[in-house]
Amino acid sequence: MGAEKTDATADHTSKGEFSDVSGHDGESLQGPSRYTLQRKLKNRHIAMISIGGVIGTGLFVGTANSLSYGGPIGLLLGYIVMGTIVYCVMISLGEMVAYLPIPGGHIKLAERFVDPAFSFAMGWNYWYDWAIGSEIAAAALLINYWNYTVNDSVWVVICLAVVVAINMLGAGAYGEAEFIFASIKVITITGLIILGIIIDLGGGPNRDRIGFRYWKNPGPFVQYNGIQGAKGRFLGWWAVLIQAAFSFIGTEIVAIAAGEAKNPRHTLPKAIRRVYIRILLFYIGGTLVIGLLVPSNNPLLVLNSGTAQSPFVIAIETAGIRFLPSIINACLLTSAWSNSSSSLYTASRAIHGLAASGNAPKIFLRTTHNGLPYVAVLFTAIFSFLAFMAVSKGAGSVFNWLSDMTSVAGLMTWFGISVTYLRFYKGMQVQGIDRKTLPYYTNLQPYAAWWGVVSTITICFFSGWSVFLEGNWNTATFVTNYVLFITWPILYFGARLYYGTKPIAAADMDFKRDIAEIVADSYEEPPPKNKMEAFWQWLM
Repeated sequence: MGAEKTDATADHTSKGEFSDVSGHDGESLQGPSRYTLQRKLKNRHIAMISIGGVIGTGLFVGTANSLSYGGPIGLLLGYIVMGTIVYCVMISLGEMVAYLPIPGGHIKLAERFVDPAFSFAMGWNYWYDWAIGSEIAAAALLINYWNYTVNDSVWVVICLAVVVAINMLGAGAYGEAEFIFASIKVITITGLIILGIIIDLGGGPNRDRIGFRYWKNPGPFVQYNGIQGAKGRFLGWWAVLIQAAFSFIGTEIVAIAAGEAKNPRHTLPKAIRRVYIRILLFYIGGTLVIGLLVPSNNPLLVLNSGTAQSPFVIAIETAGIRFLPSIINACLLTSAWSNSSSSLYTASRAIHGLAASGNAPKIFLRTTHNGLPYVAVLFTAIFSFLAFMAVSKGAGSVFNWLSDMTSVAGLMTWFGISVTYLRFYKGMQVQGIDRKTLPYYTNLQPYAAWWGVVSTITICFFSGWSVFLEGNWNTATFVTNYVLFITWPILYFGARLYYGTKPIAAADMDFKRDIAEIVADSYEEPPPKNKMEAFWQWLM
């Protein structure tokens, strides 16, 4: 079953680098049996992770900055454009991962279809993307809504303890916790959108019918940094894009979870097909409502103040609804916990995948008998202590810095996924494989992948443009926007030079390895016994 190694891979094998942990095909991706991950994530886990798993502080809190930067129309258009990018990236990833749901996800796919050095750069970028603790800083910011007198370090410690505990209980426990957390998030955002529409139409206690008032005054766009005319409005819209990316980052978690998903060829295509629901209903619907309810010049939208609030909470307080803001804030706090848990899960599996490729020390392959990569989890958890920067610099500022870094790293991951798909697509063409026979495919390719490549690299290149405006220089902002963008090519070309790798030719790409094991793990879902089961099967 195993295909012969390409010349590039063979070169590294001779040096002991970028090689499989074991020569046996059935163990090549995960190492010997004592190191293997186990498929413990059920259909409902994957479904909820894909629909609501990464709806979090980017949408609930980060949109505060975006609204103040771009105004209601700038906010909405920014999320629409970013939504098209996300959709294109996800259908590209979905086609690959539904066919090859392997541990390491897109990191291992890049090794197989692009270049081992590309996988090296992509993997370490992805690990760092999820290892930094932006969501924990956001949790401290949310708790400050109730009590600003307690030192933020207390909240950081409590959040870290919950997150590490969930992940140390294994993939099954993570899946259950994420199912509960994601359910709360989906119910919360759906309820907030409905409540927002009611408030906008004058259904709140103050009976104030808002309508499109704030689209007229202070206006549909913001003149960014006081720059007048179309230029100022364009720059305000562009400023929204990098924060919008932060809100969408994590849609690709499904690929990392694929290696631990039960019946992956059934659950993953179903999850990918529902990406548009999250984009249209939650993100586009949510930003539309936010733009209707809160004026872009509201001072509480400025996260650097340290006392910033979610735009939803601001709107509910303004409408005069008592007690509900605290309930909503509590739901948003569980969202921050959920995303922090997802971050640790994803980063630990990413470094496990790196170790499986020989791109990280093999100690990260170690698992318990239940399949928990405990070394990877504990090592990654150490980097969550970056959230303690919130103690000295303020939770709002730290959240902005870390979210900028996460956004750029995430966009570079999407760039890598799109490049990997283009090579995957080329390999299919050259080897005469009909894409219509795959578990999931779309007719939008390869144009969707090209949009992913061009858009992500462009946004990254101009992500820190605001620091170059006169009198606007900020070293921290410059570093957080560009350090990972610069690091990517250094990692890639450095690995190519050091290990002597070269891109894998389309004719040499391996589309057969691991297929037998994947097919063996797939099965037909039992038919529903009643209408309730039929509804649940459709929903999940």
